[in-house]
Amino acid sequence: MLPTSGGDLPARGVRHGDPAGRVVGVVEGGRQRRTRHPEVHMEPSTLRVAGRRLRFAISDNDDAYGPDGPGSPPIWAVNIHGYFASGGMYARESALLAARLGWRVVNPSLPGFGGSDPLDWHEVSMEALSEQVDLLLNHVDAGPVVLLGHSMGGAVAIRFAADNPKRTLGILYRDGVATPAWRQRRGVIQSLLTPIVPDSAPIADMMAAVILDSPDLLIGRIFSTFRSMMPEFRRNLRTLDRSVLVGSMLMTVDLRPEIRDLVAQDMPILSEWGCFDRVATSACAAEFAACARTKTLWIPGGHSWMIARPSGQADVLTYVPAGQAFTEAVTERWRRLSGTQRGLRAVN
Repeated sequence: MLPTSGGDLPARGVRHGDPAGRVVGVVEGGRQRRTRHPEVHMEPSTLRVAGRRLRFAISDNDDAYGPDGPGSPPIWAVNIHGYFASGGMYARESALLAARLGWRVVNPSLPGFGGSDPLDWHEVSMEALSEQVDLLLNHVDAGPVVLLGHSMGGAVAIRFAADNPKRTLGILYRDGVATPAWRQRRGVIQSLLTPIVPDSAPIADMMAAVILDSPDLLIGRIFSTFRSMMPEFRRNLRTLDRSVLVGSMLMTVDLRPEIRDLVAQDMPILSEWGCFDRVATSACAAEFAACARTKTLWIPGGHSWMIARPSGQADVLTYVPAGQAFTEAVTERWRRLSGTQRGLRAVN
C-alpha cells in the first residue's frame, strides 16, 4: 500500500514545502540523502474570457527551472478538477507537486465551478472546456504541460491532449470519466429503481455512490480538507443550475477514439484509481486501461483520494516505479518539445 498523508493549510493562501525547516529523506542509489523543499504558495487570480470570469491559481515558484538545470524552462502542469469541485480543492496537492518536483502548477476552476462564470447552455461541450484550459495556459505563458485530470477533469485532459498533442507532456488520468463504463451503474439502487423509474435510476445510483464515497474525505487532516472544500462548495451551489448542464454533457462523453490516437502518438499516460472508488468503478478503470494499453495503478482511497491525501500524487511520482517511469517519459518529451538538449546548463 502506498503511504500517503495530508498537510495543514497555513494562514496565507495555500502553500506547502518547508516553512518550519523540515528535512525530508530521499532514497537515491541505495543511500538516503537529506534535502529541503522550498516553500510554495498557490496564488489566486482571475482571467476574463469573452467577458466571463475564469478563476485560477498558479504556484508562485516563478524561479523554477527544468530537469536540465538553471536556465532551462520549467515543466508546467495543470491540475483539472472533477465535477462539482474546483481548482481550490486541489490547491494543497498542487503546492506539494510544485515544491517537491519543481513544476509550475496551474489550477483552473472551469466555467460554472469555483466562482468561475458558467458557459451559456449552447456553449457547453468538452471542446469548450478544453479551450478554456488552453486560453488560461496562454495567459500564464506556460510551456508544454503535464495534465492531471481527476474524474470530469480526466475527460477534459484527454480532450485537451487530443486537441493539443504538441503542448502536452503526459496525462495523469485519475478516476476519470472519458469512457462510457462509468455510466453503466450496477448498484443496489440501480437494480431497485430501474423497473419503476428507469430514466432516473442511474442518477440516483450515482448520487448514492458519491455519498458512500464521502467518508474517505475524513481520512488525513480532516480540518485542512474541509477548510479547502467548503468555500468552493458554496461557490458551486450558486451556479448549480448552470453546472447541471455540464453533468448532462458528461453523460454522453465517449473519448475512446481520442485515447487510442494518443496511444498511437506514444503519449505518456499513467492511469491511477482509488481502490474503493464507487463513482467511477473498477469496470471503468479496466475499460480505460484496455483502451490506453496501460496498467492501472491502484491508490488507497476512494474517488477523491488526492483531496483527502494531497501528498499522494507526489509520493507516486517520487517513489513508485510506475510513477518514476512516467516522470522519466515526461522529462524526455519535455526535452523534445521545449527544444532543449540533454545536459544543457545555462551560464548565469
